[in-house]
Amino acid sequence: MNIPYSDRPDAMSPTPNVHAEVVENIRLRRFELPITGEIMAAAYYQVESGKVVLVHTEVPSDFSGQGVASRLAQGTFTLLRKTGRKAILRCPFMSWFFEKHPDYADVVDK
Repeated sequence: MNIPYSDRPDAMSPTPNVHAEVVENIRLRRFELPITGEIMAAAYYQVESGKVVLVHTEVPSDFSGQGVASRLAQGTFTLLRKTGRKAILRCPFMSWFFEKHPDYADVVDK
């Protein structure tokens, strides 16, 4: 029987790996940020006209409010910048993050 981590009686609040880096999983069309063990946050995308369309961001609820989504967004934008690609933001979180961090304007296609 599998019991969700947060429902275990011995569960403590897990701590995300602060040294993990965002990687791209091309096969699954997502950017991944390892959190702990096999648990990860992900930013899903589609490719349209050669641009990366960010459509959805997921962070496991046990890690909500710990800055994981922001680290994922920062890593995603940095990786896109390094590879010379542009992003179209259809994910509400990525749009919010970009509003707070306009220094990624060179990565975002309007």
